[in-house]
Amino acid sequence: VQLVESGGGLVQPGGSLRLSCAGSGFTLEYYPIGWFRQAPGKEREEVSVISSRDNSTYYADSVKGRFTISRDNANNKVYLQMNNLKPEDTAVYYCGAGASVWAGWADYWGQGTQVTVSS
Repeated sequence: VQLVESGGGLVQPGGSLRLSCAGSGFTLEYYPIGWFRQAPGKEREEVSVISSRDNSTYYADSVKGRFTISRDNANNKVYLQMNNLKPEDTAVYYCGAGASVWAGWADYWGQGTQVTVSS
């Protein structure tokens, strides 16, 4: 069971990135998936969750209206589209899987991908 994030990088404020979370060894569509982030010196923060039942979603207030989580079941991936990025979005972004994402944690974790928003 493995999760692999990709798509991070350096972007200017106001720019966009799309993060991908790929599943290996299990089928993501059967699991609730969460995206989390951790900035230096700060606690890990859950930014978005997508349900396995009906694809209902949750967003933290800090990203609502700017980030969109979605599934690509054909490719066994979950995406996080991030628009209008701000310097405070700079963090390592992780995807997590399992029922614990609804409680702010995860049963399975990826290794993370760095997002840096800077001019």
